[in-house]
Amino acid sequence: MNATPSSTPRDRALVLGGGGSTGNAWLIGVIAGLFDAGLDVTTADLTVGTSAGSTAAAQLAGATPTDLLAAILATEQRTGPIGSDRGRAPARPVTDHLERIGRIIASAEDAADMRRRMGAAALDREAASDGSWQAQWREAVASRLPSQLWPPRSVLITAVDARTGEPVVFDRQSGVDLVDAVAASCSSGLPYRIGDSRYIDGGYRRNENADLAAGCARVLVLAPFGGRTLHPPAWGMQLAAQVAELRAGGSRVETVVPASSLEHLFGASAMDLSLRPPAARSGYDQGRALVGPLAELWR
Repeated sequence: MNATPSSTPRDRALVLGGGGSTGNAWLIGVIAGLFDAGLDVTTADLTVGTSAGSTAAAQLAGATPTDLLAAILATEQRTGPIGSDRGRAPARPVTDHLERIGRIIASAEDAADMRRRMGAAALDREAASDGSWQAQWREAVASRLPSQLWPPRSVLITAVDARTGEPVVFDRQSGVDLVDAVAASCSSGLPYRIGDSRYIDGGYRRNENADLAAGCARVLVLAPFGGRTLHPPAWGMQLAAQVAELRAGGSRVETVVPASSLEHLFGASAMDLSLRPPAARSGYDQGRALVGPLAELWR
């Protein structure tokens, strides 16, 4: 199911990193801000999507950035104002999940060992579940996608094999439905089943997976987590290491991260639905402000 690298020359790559529900909203906001200001980065020759970024990549294949942004902002009426409990995911499960990840990382020898341990933990949780999660998760992912068809342009969606810990990359040649690829890429707790295989979140490979854009002349990376990582720097999982690899290979790279004042929108709050509209608006304003500097890269 791994994607076979294309021999077709690729000039521009758009990399969309993970970041939970608020990260997805911020990604859409940035791209919509650029789009409305005259810079359409959805025309990339290659798009790499990881976790929340895989959802954004698939959404952008079926709707305009402006329409996707409008849909996020429209939810504010249903979720209520910031500070209300309507639409808010409980913070404790997210915190517990982050603590579990932290313990596994602390016990791992290296990144490969960490991925194997993450997969084993997810499989153990699956064995203790009632099995209903798979269908519910697929339905939830499908409801977020304007189109369930792979786009004609090159889109790579990352995941990790839960049984082996090996990274996996899906594309339209993989024989996997787009919904299933996105669902697998976003599965950070329980493993997602495709055929006889089980998959977990592509962010366990690297949160942005920008290195998959190697060979592209120009690379734009949008990173909701700001390039931060829970992993030891020696593992080379951090965004800075990925950017260094790309630049060493001759790529010109620009990164966009949320303003430091917006950190409360991500991390433990990443699944708080009431924070999606403000995350999207902040991304939109950021995108409009960056259109000048990024236009020189993209055009």
